[in-house]
Amino acid sequence: MQLKNSKVQYGAGPQLLHWLTALFVICGWLLGTFIDDFPKGPIRSSALAVHMTLGQCVIVFLIARLFWRMANPPPPPEETRFGWLQQAVAALTHYAMYALLVAVPLMGILVQLKRGNALPVFGVWNVASPWPTDRTLARTLLRVHEYLADALLILAGVHAAAALAHHYLFEDRTLVRMLPAANRPARRRGKARATPQAAP
Repeated sequence: MQLKNSKVQYGAGPQLLHWLTALFVICGWLLGTFIDDFPKGPIRSSALAVHMTLGQCVIVFLIARLFWRMANPPPPPEETRFGWLQQAVAALTHYAMYALLVAVPLMGILVQLKRGNALPVFGVWNVASPWPTDRTLARTLLRVHEYLADALLILAGVHAAAALAHHYLFEDRTLVRMLPAANRPARRRGKARATPQAAP
């Protein structure tokens, strides 16, 4: 499979970044949602560090995806019966997801720093908070972080449902061009009709 995008297919690079982002968002959301279920102490601290590392990786993946798009534009949208309206809704959804992919981790970083805690960067470096501790503000920021994370997961679910609709209802290549099995055609309804035989 080729690394770069073509006019009809996403390359291996964008595909890898796309699916890693999806995986890290889901794992990060699960860890954040159930973090209080972990035993207090080293186990919960480790889970929180992994949660923050996943968020930081999501930002890196997004930056890489944006640079890739500028250097190697993606294939144009598949034509559907809804025309420009469908393309406008898809573009708006993508922009909203990109904004949330940045806002959610950044809000989490602010929560950690306003708690007065050092920020673990990719689990390797610790950056001390430049601000005085403000736990009241940290709790408010945490609620915003949670709301935005929920919104991101819901929007990702809508995005996935739309991709499945393209595949099973509209029967175009919107979904399959983001899958490793790159060159298969769009799904078509029904069975191919047999070619009529000439009369003897």
